Amino acid sequence: MTEILVRRPLKRPPVHPGEILREDLLPATGLSVSEAAQRMGISRQQLHRVLAGTQPITTEMALRIGKFAGNGPGLWLNMQSAHNLWHAERRMKEELARIETITPAETGIFDPHPGPAPARLG
Repeated sequence: MTEILVRRPLKRPPVHPGEILREDLLPATGLSVSEAAQRMGISRQQLHRVLAGTQPITTEMALRIGKFAGNGPGLWLNMQSAHNLWHAERRMKEELARIETITPAETGIFDPHPGPAPARLG
């Protein structure tokens, strides 16, 4: 089955992944912040900043949290990206409005109706 994603503007910002950790994951484990941080190999302060939403989920942190939670890094990176993008779009709204969008025909790079792929040499 093919999955189709429809992007629509969100009125509210996507939650910071730290909120999911704080409100859902940690309570489900019954672990303290210190215990969870120790299991992930990070300081309690570092985990606290993520839980408070003041530190973003880096790729390294996503690997740690994904391993700890058993669901891999992708979910955590995607949540952080959605959070960052929502805020950046609002912060840059006026600047982005001044940028003219080119059409695929102007570049020849993104053809909406591509033909067969060229033969590969070698």
